[in-house]
Amino acid sequence: MNVVIYARYSSDKQTEQSIEGQLRVCHEYAQKNGYTVINEYIDRAMTGRNDDRPDFQRMIEDSKKKNFEAVLVYQLDRFARNRKDSAMNKHKLKKNGVRVISARENVNSGDASDIILESVLEGMAEYFSKELSQKVKRGMRLMAEKCQYTGSQITYGYKVIDKNYVVDEEKANVVKQIFLMYAKGSTIVEIVKYLNDRHIKTGYNKPFGKNSINHILANKKYIGTYHYGDIEIKDGIPRIIDDELFNKVQDILEKNKKLRARTKAHEEYLLTSKLFCGHCKAMMTGYCGSSASGKKHYYYACKNNVKKLCKKKYAHKLWIEDLVVKKCYEILTDENIEIIAKECVKASMMNKDTSIINLLRKQLKDYEKEINNLMQAVAECPIEQVRQGLYSKLSETIENKKELEAQLAIESNKVGIMLNEEQVIFFLNKLRKGNPNDLHIRRSLISTFVVAVYLYDLPDGNKRITYILSVNGTPTELTEDILNSVENNSVLILKELGSHFQVFYFFSGRFFFV
Repeated sequence: MNVVIYARYSSDKQTEQSIEGQLRVCHEYAQKNGYTVINEYIDRAMTGRNDDRPDFQRMIEDSKKKNFEAVLVYQLDRFARNRKDSAMNKHKLKKNGVRVISARENVNSGDASDIILESVLEGMAEYFSKELSQKVKRGMRLMAEKCQYTGSQITYGYKVIDKNYVVDEEKANVVKQIFLMYAKGSTIVEIVKYLNDRHIKTGYNKPFGKNSINHILANKKYIGTYHYGDIEIKDGIPRIIDDELFNKVQDILEKNKKLRARTKAHEEYLLTSKLFCGHCKAMMTGYCGSSASGKKHYYYACKNNVKKLCKKKYAHKLWIEDLVVKKCYEILTDENIEIIAKECVKASMMNKDTSIINLLRKQLKDYEKEINNLMQAVAECPIEQVRQGLYSKLSETIENKKELEAQLAIESNKVGIMLNEEQVIFFLNKLRKGNPNDLHIRRSLISTFVVAVYLYDLPDGNKRITYILSVNGTPTELTEDILNSVENNSVLILKELGSHFQVFYFFSGRFFFV
């Protein structure tokens, strides 16, 4: 597994030597666990509460490249001291398939209340996403009802004058050409080549791609339909394409979509970053394969097995996920729900700060300054080729500013949201009463309660599973020595589905065996 190391020291209490000590411990840990360190990110004289840390932000940005699967830190307070910042940045890394590992506190350890807070907030955010979305959009709803421009990217083929959409004739002709070519049988790839061969650019002043063509062909604005959130107004803006041509294109798109759906199926692997090989402790990753009959099979495989370094057998996706979901349901007793609610409210009260908003506002000012500088440079530049480059950079910066404004709006709403016990209990009871086959329920259960699952192959052909499930918020360390000790001393076996499993729960630094 490829990892990067993040290290920092604060100016008030630590010295340069502490960085070297952190790096040494992290490299030793990586070597011991078979990890490959591909980069180091180091912030000197920086506090963990300061999200202006340059190398930290560079690491978060580099995670989008998906060249590494984990960030290795000396201990978790090196990553961030503020729980809210920590949860936000861990969520960013998680979206890119990257997790945080502590060399001193173990791969899946840390403050259990952090795990619960992050998981419950994430689960509640998903559960109440519609309500939050409506709050964020409410300020622009009035303009939308008037079919006015709301600040999003201007649809290709239009321009905005006094907040109203008008047709950009030059680009509108390109839109008509795209629709006509597709209706006459041209493929998306052929249309992309046609446009790029003629150096026709998108609204971002970049070459066309398949996604931009698909977006144009499916956009109802071209038949005059204004759309914003749940608002849809026919003849709200000037049309570019007539109904007959547009409907013909939609029929072709639908046929091609069904064809692609028959050849490609998407499966979400709910235990990604939480399922580990019990033998070599490497992460198990989701894979898909086809049998001779063409039937799709979904499973998890040890990463070292894929590299021929471990003999751990594959595990069927649905089988292992069903078992884990079942264990999560057992967590949801009345007593545990009350414990979780109290811990989440306590952690929520500690995390009411505006550090993220202040950071976003600072970044927004930087973008505004950059936009003004670029506009002045465009106006003063006499060389057309250079001007085109500046236009491209200006367009990209404006788009980044819009994305940042949307993120700022969301974070501003979050600051006003304080958890109370009734909200958390309501959420957890929804999970308890939910259908175990519902993807949303399964995702929320695993995200909220599962710290790690270790899967073993026994010599007799059976399986053994060690579940590590978090309920209480008391800080503790889950070291490899503790894990090995628990497994070696356990004699209790639970028989399930014809196989043997060792099961223990990890509550508040204590192990409970079933």
